[in-house]
Amino acid sequence: MDGVNTPRPLVLVHGLWDTPRLFRRLEQRLDQNGIARLVPHLPHRLGAVPLRDLARLLDGHIQARWGEQEIDLLGFSMGGVISRIWLQEFGGAQRCRRFISVGSPQQGTYTAQWIPRWLFAGLADMKRGSVLLNQLNADCSALQSVDCVSFYCRWDLMVVPGWQAVLPVGERHDVRVLTHQQLMAHPTALNQLMRTILQP
Repeated sequence: MDGVNTPRPLVLVHGLWDTPRLFRRLEQRLDQNGIARLVPHLPHRLGAVPLRDLARLLDGHIQARWGEQEIDLLGFSMGGVISRIWLQEFGGAQRCRRFISVGSPQQGTYTAQWIPRWLFAGLADMKRGSVLLNQLNADCSALQSVDCVSFYCRWDLMVVPGWQAVLPVGERHDVRVLTHQQLMAHPTALNQLMRTILQP
């Protein structure tokens, strides 16, 4: 394949209670388009691991696989927040061309609101108004150099309210599916994701 036309490598970051198998349907489509990818497993211990620690693990995986090569990044659910931490706090924005956030609580979710941080630090990071999210939202300048795209499900019961599962910058797309998991499984969602992934 001609190097000029070769798609950028894509990193896929799974969410809470997920493993890399979450992306199997999407990966079939990526194979059809010759897109190289990295799908690391980030052990979150049921949400006990702070999201910054998981972003540090993600950084290690990306550095080991791609070095300083320019990449695209897709994060689902909690994986979208982990990815955003990498972009804003680990220098990832300097080498990421496109960031796709899918059903990710970038503004927090009420489903995490009453979870104690001492027990589940990673889950508590996703509360509305959490220290982590407030810090990320206070300075989004690092994201200005990245093509940011958010996909959300209006009726999402994992990220509540679903329509606020969006980044503070970039395009926003309401995907007409009924559940959180369908954002990574339903043909309608996969078609929309692939159109964005394949954009030059």
